[in-house]
Amino acid sequence: MKLTRLFLVLILALFAAASVQAQPGADDIVARSLETFYYAGDDQRTRVSMRLINPQGKERKRVMTLLRKDLGGEGEQRYFIYFHEPSDVKGTTFMVWKYPAREDDRWIFIPAIKLVRRIAADDKRSSFVGSDFTYEDVSGREVGDESHSLLDETDLDGRPVYRIESVPKAKADYVRRLSWVDRERWLPLKEEYYDGRGELLRTFTADQVREVDGHWTVTHRTMRDAQSGHHTEVVYDEVNYGVGLDDDLFSERYLQRPPRQWIR
Repeated sequence: MKLTRLFLVLILALFAAASVQAQPGADDIVARSLETFYYAGDDQRTRVSMRLINPQGKERKRVMTLLRKDLGGEGEQRYFIYFHEPSDVKGTTFMVWKYPAREDDRWIFIPAIKLVRRIAADDKRSSFVGSDFTYEDVSGREVGDESHSLLDETDLDGRPVYRIESVPKAKADYVRRLSWVDRERWLPLKEEYYDGRGELLRTFTADQVREVDGHWTVTHRTMRDAQSGHHTEVVYDEVNYGVGLDDDLFSERYLQRPPRQWIR
């Protein structure tokens, strides 16, 4: 009888240990979520429609082509965005050289004045072309920029998710971020940003998720400003991975004269 009890205790202990091992840590969850959201495929070409909508329902529209290429396995990336519409921003281009261990380099070309302008590193949380998304939202952040805690496992709109609390290590425009990360697809399905008084600042939602070329992709996303009532909707009208982008495309020279085959 004693041996049977001991055997049962050992079995239960092994199951408990396996359960603990299967539970990923908060940093691992965030890292995998960023990998899935920002690093799908070796490169990407996407036709994007953006709608900026004020509290009265009046909207402005942006249409752009987004190009992204990964460089090696250390997290370095290049981003290139060309604006097709509206006419007052047509030909504007935006480029990011993303680095894993230091601040990213960002440039914008403004055709009206034929000027390439470097965007300061501390502008990364500024509005991206007047939208409710920031420059950092476009190209992503680093896991180590925040301290992460796993709050619980729950469901969101029928999907199993991890709920994560993230606190910036350096001064930011928010002091706390809550994320709901899909436990199977590893995409962020919702994020809430809070200020020091605990008031909601912005809310991100993944409104549509599709599998494209074998990669789960958020093809419709929204960012809402809780203070102003303004919100921005982004739709991927076309998205392709593994299109064969060259490294030299991501240069200041092509900011002013982007190759037509990639932005048509």
